[in-house]
Amino acid sequence: MRPIPFSKLLQWFKSEYQRDGSIFGIRKENFYFSNGEISKIFFGNKCENPIGPAAGPHTQMTQNIAASFLCGARFIELKTVQIIDQLEIEKPCIHVKNEGYNIEWSQELLLDQSFDEYLKAWILLHLFNRLIFKKSIPGNFIFNMSVGYDLAGIKSDGMQKFIDNMMNAQGTEQFDIYKNQIHNFLNELKPGEFDLSQDELNLIINELDSIPSQISNSVTLSTMHGCPPDEIEKIAKYLIGEKRLNTYIKLNPTLLGFETTKKIISDNGYNHIKISEDSFTSDLQFTDAVGIITRLKDYAEHHKLEFGIKLSNTLPVVSDGKNLSGNEMYLSGKILFPITINLAAKLIKEIGNNIPVSFSGGADAGNIDKLISCGIMPVTLVTDLLKPGGYSRLKQLSEIVSQVEIPENIDQTKLGELAINVLKSKEYKFDEIVEKGVIVEKPLELFDCFIAPCKTACPIEQDIPKYLRLVEIGKYDEALKIIMDKNPLPNITGYICDHQCQFNCSRIEYDYTVEIREFKKIAAEHSSHKSVKSNSNIKNDIKVAVIGAGPSGLAFAHFLAREGFQIDLYEKEKSAGGVVQNLIPQFRIPAQVVERDID
Repeated sequence: MRPIPFSKLLQWFKSEYQRDGSIFGIRKENFYFSNGEISKIFFGNKCENPIGPAAGPHTQMTQNIAASFLCGARFIELKTVQIIDQLEIEKPCIHVKNEGYNIEWSQELLLDQSFDEYLKAWILLHLFNRLIFKKSIPGNFIFNMSVGYDLAGIKSDGMQKFIDNMMNAQGTEQFDIYKNQIHNFLNELKPGEFDLSQDELNLIINELDSIPSQISNSVTLSTMHGCPPDEIEKIAKYLIGEKRLNTYIKLNPTLLGFETTKKIISDNGYNHIKISEDSFTSDLQFTDAVGIITRLKDYAEHHKLEFGIKLSNTLPVVSDGKNLSGNEMYLSGKILFPITINLAAKLIKEIGNNIPVSFSGGADAGNIDKLISCGIMPVTLVTDLLKPGGYSRLKQLSEIVSQVEIPENIDQTKLGELAINVLKSKEYKFDEIVEKGVIVEKPLELFDCFIAPCKTACPIEQDIPKYLRLVEIGKYDEALKIIMDKNPLPNITGYICDHQCQFNCSRIEYDYTVEIREFKKIAAEHSSHKSVKSNSNIKNDIKVAVIGAGPSGLAFAHFLAREGFQIDLYEKEKSAGGVVQNLIPQFRIPAQVVERDID
């Protein structure tokens, strides 16, 4: 959490892109290039893609915000800030496997540092828009402030300065400094860099003067669990009426009720999660929430501003003491989805469908299209981005969202059906494989700190990541050569290998395991050559008799022959292939598949 000077960030971005074709660790293949259509207007601003990171660990530092933007995030919910900005947060404060837990409750930067990070990110994203995505200025993305936790704190001098600067950075010293640094950066570029001509560079230099000084005109209010209803309403009215901000209020999943929430957790197999009824009784109640929402909606309309609700905050649960300190921790991730979507359906049924609903609570690649098609957006994520794949998950999500038809208002019928269906779905059940984690059991070498767990799970340790990549890009001959270096029977194992690799695929913590065995079959079927011979001219006079021409005998003979031995195979049956040829039925593996390997 050490802020990096803007000039250093610019140099980092340029040198890494020129050297590796990546920016802040995000490879170009994971950049999200949209079709250019604006999918939604929020707070009067264009939003090309109504998804992004939620207020949390991904939206404190400039480079993190930039990384999410490169992968498709266009709605950036900035980390929640408050007046108490010098806290010692105990570490670790986040733990994620199946579900996520945290004990973190505020920013880890000073208020002035937070503003500086958001300003740097705001300007940098406009630069990326022009250099990388060839978009116009002003941009097609939104920064949404998140503030807490009480009215007195929000009215304090430090918070007032933060909010005012976010609404108009024009009077700040940094705004001019960073724009000058951008000019210097661009003036040093040579024609051809970033695929731009000199005329295009000159145009961008002139355009950068039009970067808006208004970083944000919207806010999401986050209050502590147990905050009194009248305090929530007072803060929201202050943000709308006095600060003239489009305002969302973040609501807690406890609104769904103790018994209903407990049943959803239990029915999905999360029996290790314990919730306290006190957390529900001391929190905002459903009837109070309906009254607050109705009144604030009218109040915002009177002031010609947008009001909406954010669903949902994290859920307080009893700490198990295993990974995080304290007696209470906050639940997020997959199991929060059926809870939050049922809360959304319950609220919309009560207050009507013409109120904007922002969503964060277990959203992922398996449900984001359903959320958007219901009219619930923007959708923001934290827990999903903390799993393998990180920010690059946003590209997959963006591609899914780009295919969804977005309704004008919330489709109450669709939302109700979704709420019912998720309670029956297997997708939200507790997953023991994910809970155990995909790990490599053996110690890693000092200078080799990474090895694919699928490779170590394979009995012959094939270079699985390498041949998967080669098949993906259509280089089947090269893929087959990698496979046959250790596995001379790719056709047979492409059908009936017990694929322990797939039970140890790190992708399983993303959504589903890669179908590794299927890739092997594709390589074998599409390769132009059906055998791989040794490049060596080794010859010797040693003769070897191999008894039994089943898979083991064939493999043994193959490797010896490749090293120059002279081989005779002996088989009592009329044809080679052993058990695979003579006992396994053809509906499991066709005879011609076995023959390809024997040949």
